[in-house]
Amino acid sequence: MSESSPPAAPPTLRWVGDALTGSLELLDQTRLPGEVVTLSCRTDEDVFGAIRRLSVRGAPAIGVSAAFGLLLGVRQALAPTPGPMKGDRAAFDAALAASAEKLAASRPTAVNLFWALARCRRALSAEPDLSPGDALVRLLEEAQAIEAEDRAMCAAIGRHGADLLPEPAGDGELGLLTHCNAGGLATAGDGTALAVLFEAHRRATDAGRRVRVYADETRPLLQGARLTAWELTRRGVPTTVLCDSAAASLLATGRVHAVVTGADRVAANGDAANKIGTFPLAVLAHRFHVPFYIAAPTSTFDRELASGKEIPIEQRDAAEVLNYGGLRTAADGAEAYNPAFDVTPADLIAALVTERGVIPSPTAEAVAAHLADA
Repeated sequence: MSESSPPAAPPTLRWVGDALTGSLELLDQTRLPGEVVTLSCRTDEDVFGAIRRLSVRGAPAIGVSAAFGLLLGVRQALAPTPGPMKGDRAAFDAALAASAEKLAASRPTAVNLFWALARCRRALSAEPDLSPGDALVRLLEEAQAIEAEDRAMCAAIGRHGADLLPEPAGDGELGLLTHCNAGGLATAGDGTALAVLFEAHRRATDAGRRVRVYADETRPLLQGARLTAWELTRRGVPTTVLCDSAAASLLATGRVHAVVTGADRVAANGDAANKIGTFPLAVLAHRFHVPFYIAAPTSTFDRELASGKEIPIEQRDAAEVLNYGGLRTAADGAEAYNPAFDVTPADLIAALVTERGVIPSPTAEAVAAHLADA
């Protein structure tokens, strides 16, 4: 590593130890980029708090963390002090249900949260004869399987998404615009949208070309400026941060050849919820004839919701908008409108990219076909 190279990023999440005594370590993203701090979670309440205050964020990472949090919740209920598990299998199942209900309340929009909790509960319900101790080990195995699959998913999305991107003309650089953070900090692997950008950078470097990523700062919590730029620069990707309101000006210059974002939930018709500010970016991309892509795993699709109108949108604390850096920046008496997400209609999305491949010009029929047998 050269002296100018930033240090490698620590893992976003990792399980340390066995089922009975281990813990979940989370990189506290609220402290980035100024401090690199790891949280040790030993209860489901710890995980709930980390998800709620955005210490861990991004739909896939939330799902993986919740799976491990479920184990911690059951263990806390049946073995509050080090030692053997207490209670019978009925007590285990009751603790599992209670912990799942608690964790499900942490964030309402990220569907991976509910998907991971449901998957873990199905795995245990399929083996009703396991003792509480063996069931806890089985729960850890399922959480670790979800984590491993998430890493593989990220790599596949990166390959499929990079295949869609154009090559710059002549010796020019490929400009890619993204919003919020859909990288390794949002997943257990390289991310969803950022996996595409990392793969594009790798391919361009191998071919002697250049990629530049433009990262919206993403108000009000600056996930783009704080997190996406932090990830990209540590991987050697040329990165330019811009105010959200500068996106139209940038797109008008012609320096952006594609927009790539992630999603927290995708409805059955292809409408996609992502961090607030994504919808206007899609509108701008359409205006300037720049393809707008969304990269998300199949676990982010909610086939129970016919359209984006049914996606629940989290409303966050007004202080995030009315204050900055702990200081009041809005006039006293002013109120705030602070939805965490908006919904981009499918007709503005050039393609949805999943670990299975690409859904061009998504429709309800195309989404259903893509997800068949998933």
